[in-house]
Amino acid sequence: MPSKESPRLPLQQPAYGNLITILSIDGGGVRGIIPSVVLNFLETELQKLDGENARLADYFDVISGTSTGGLVTAMLTAPNKENRPMFAAKDITNFYLEHCPKIFPHDDNPFGHAEKVIKALSGPKYDGVYLHELVQKLLGNTQLNETLTNVVIPTFDIKRLQPTIFSSYQLKKNPSLDALLSDICIGTSAAPTYLPSHTFATEDSEGNLLGEFNLIDGGVAANNPTLVAISEVTQEITGGSIDFFPIKPTEYGRFLVLSLGTGSPKFEEKYDASTSSSWGVFGWLASSGSTPLIDVFTQSSSDMVDYHLSTLFQALHSGENYLRIQDDTLSGDVASMDLTTRKNLEDLVQVGEELLKKPVSKVNLGTGIYEPYHCITNEQALIRFAKILAKEKNTRELRSPGVNGQKMQDGLTPNNDASSNAKPSLTNAIPHSLPDLHQLKLAEKLPCKRFPESVVRYAVSGNATSAVSKKLAVSNLACMHTAILSESGIDFVFVVETDLS
Repeated sequence: MPSKESPRLPLQQPAYGNLITILSIDGGGVRGIIPSVVLNFLETELQKLDGENARLADYFDVISGTSTGGLVTAMLTAPNKENRPMFAAKDITNFYLEHCPKIFPHDDNPFGHAEKVIKALSGPKYDGVYLHELVQKLLGNTQLNETLTNVVIPTFDIKRLQPTIFSSYQLKKNPSLDALLSDICIGTSAAPTYLPSHTFATEDSEGNLLGEFNLIDGGVAANNPTLVAISEVTQEITGGSIDFFPIKPTEYGRFLVLSLGTGSPKFEEKYDASTSSSWGVFGWLASSGSTPLIDVFTQSSSDMVDYHLSTLFQALHSGENYLRIQDDTLSGDVASMDLTTRKNLEDLVQVGEELLKKPVSKVNLGTGIYEPYHCITNEQALIRFAKILAKEKNTRELRSPGVNGQKMQDGLTPNNDASSNAKPSLTNAIPHSLPDLHQLKLAEKLPCKRFPESVVRYAVSGNATSAVSKKLAVSNLACMHTAILSESGIDFVFVVETDLS
């Protein structure tokens, strides 16, 4: 019987690490099964490194999802009664297999498809009742501010004709976005012609109206939400957020990004100009067993985001920090967003498993096809990703005053046993840090930054720097309050509160 694991620590701020970690999941209806298989593989690798209680929310600073990806995002980050993720990644595939046939009921009637097409001309193909009830029961009264890590979920407000981004980072500036996760998920999944639009309002604790939303599927704005997530983080850095100090807005090499697609049928080439040139409203809404208009704007959005990010990371010589996993060879039934026969759902699981074995690829915007550009498989790349994520989490815990503050306050060095995790001693850190303190001008930065509660702001200037050095050099550690990570690779810089006169 395996030993009981200690409680999981929340992911510490990026300021204490080397990277900003982002997970992004595209929209795509029932094809969300494909990234669910990939997520299960990644979480399993993390569990091999850090124990069976490891969850994806323990490792990513941001998890972003659109439409079906938004629902997965909520499942990975919403807390249960033990304040742990409501779903493990391994449970998400089974969730799709169990509930999709009721969300998108399949009619074996040979005229069933024709009936849905006719219905789609006067209203959505599905009433959304089961989806709404399921999501509301699943997420209850959980609000955006309660997620276990930051989330970014794009939607589109049909009344204001502009995207609405439900972002954890925006809550301080815009409390009206602190909606129920269930409402956000229903809104971002309301694909035109498939499911009805969703309207709701947010209120403050006194019942005063904060915001009113009239939402449709976020895929009309950002079916691939990776760039939206990166933009949200960049705004935080630009705004001087203490969570990211001293990372600069242009340091994209510090981002570690995993972007998961839900597959596409582009390789099948089922549409062409000669056929579409004669389409009217009916043709664009229902042709070749699909909805061409939806296929066009979701696929173009996803590919352009991948193209921009791939180019950006390559230009910054950080190509290894961006991994896009997508399969553009779907054809036939598995390309559908709403076909829920048992066979098709199981085939989608197989597509995800086979995708893990395929080489890492990137989109060629000239041909539109994903082409192998790396000698390793997606599976091998994810194993590498898991190791980086685990190392980054551990690094932050070693450097974070929230984890080590008490021992450092007492002037103690960690024991060299298994529980200490080989944390560096304070005496080893001092020689690396103090000689460069004045040159780094960290003293100028401290008074004007808001640090976490465990950090005391102290103005160290001019000759005072040498006084600090002397006090610490003689191990007068009782005056030390905590430690912050410097921006130049130095292990620790100590912030003190003491009388320097």
